[in-house]
Amino acid sequence: MRVVILNRDYPGFLRELYLSRPGLEDASYAEQLAVRNESLFGVADFYSRNFIAHGHQAMEIHLNNPWLQHAWAREHGLVLEPPPPPKLPAVAGNGRSEVFRASLGRRLKTALRPVFAPVARPLLRRLRKTVPASATEELVMAAQIAEFRPDVILNQEMAALRSEALRRVKSNGMLAIGQIASALPENENFAVYDLVISSLPNQVDWFRRQGVRSELNRLAFEPAILEKFGPQPERDIPLSFVGSLSPDHVSRIVFLEHLATRTPLKVWGNGIERLPKSSPLHALYQGQAWGRDMYDVVRRSKITLNFHIDLAEDWANNMRLYEATGMGALLLTDWKKNLHEMFVPGKHVATYTDNDDCVRQIHALLSDNETREHIAAAGQQHAIREQNYFRRAGEILDLAGKLRSGA
Repeated sequence: MRVVILNRDYPGFLRELYLSRPGLEDASYAEQLAVRNESLFGVADFYSRNFIAHGHQAMEIHLNNPWLQHAWAREHGLVLEPPPPPKLPAVAGNGRSEVFRASLGRRLKTALRPVFAPVARPLLRRLRKTVPASATEELVMAAQIAEFRPDVILNQEMAALRSEALRRVKSNGMLAIGQIASALPENENFAVYDLVISSLPNQVDWFRRQGVRSELNRLAFEPAILEKFGPQPERDIPLSFVGSLSPDHVSRIVFLEHLATRTPLKVWGNGIERLPKSSPLHALYQGQAWGRDMYDVVRRSKITLNFHIDLAEDWANNMRLYEATGMGALLLTDWKKNLHEMFVPGKHVATYTDNDDCVRQIHALLSDNETREHIAAAGQQHAIREQNYFRRAGEILDLAGKLRSGA
């Protein structure tokens, strides 16, 4: 099978990535993509590399990376307005972009849908027309899908890439699989999806109630990450938290503020500017930590904390479960009723039930090196062997195979 994976990146991460490498925006598509993957941000190339490891073909599309996407367009004969340099703010759309948006669906329907025939190249050349950068995201994605001719589109950005846009580029016989574990987009019709996968059991149940086929597919750790780093450094950070501090994480902020004056906590992440000046987290804040920097913080931590987003309710599911254990830190996570299905509490990870219990656990684990290191080592081995992206990719391929066979 041929699988295309649709993804998006945090704008803050993209700015930092490109500003730290002057001239990267002018490099080839292959070079920019390699730098993006080497950053290890998000899921990087973890899905595509593991689909390939299973013997299939795969391509990642980073929808909102304007410099990467422009490089692809430039190399494939699409003449588009270049995006502004990374140091400049995005320019608001003008009249031309509004006209283009209005006609985009019609253009894609008439020009792109037939490209799964041998006439792909001539039809792509028909699109050689300068259009505003603000209107190119869907156009370039459609051209990439047209050229790659996937059997499966795996949309990991269901909240951003809406169903109508996906419907415009989905050809007959092509499977559309959505993946989500965050807030659902409003006023959305999910009928375009042949399958929706989620690491949240409550979302799987929700989709099934809506009549949408849905299956559980958890997140994972990518063992290849360990090859990117040298020998294990000293764990010189007693207690860390790396993550978002946004309005979607109200309970998390209350939790961290409770720990702030009671533990040796250090905080990395984005969103600190949204907190009131009175928040004690400002004094603990160490800066942002994207990708490699995040993994480096975790591998230097004796204990790293996890606190699920409110949307998760009573279910364990987030990436930190796997990132922290995979890097060999002792993960102290909020107790969830399904956690044992991924990691056994007390054997692979440590858990807490409320804020005060977390404080007690932190002090006990920091004073008991043997127990802390034993659990961390067991958690790392379990993450590497059992909770990896090769397994997850295999599960998705099995589901896609059943869909294609009509099972």
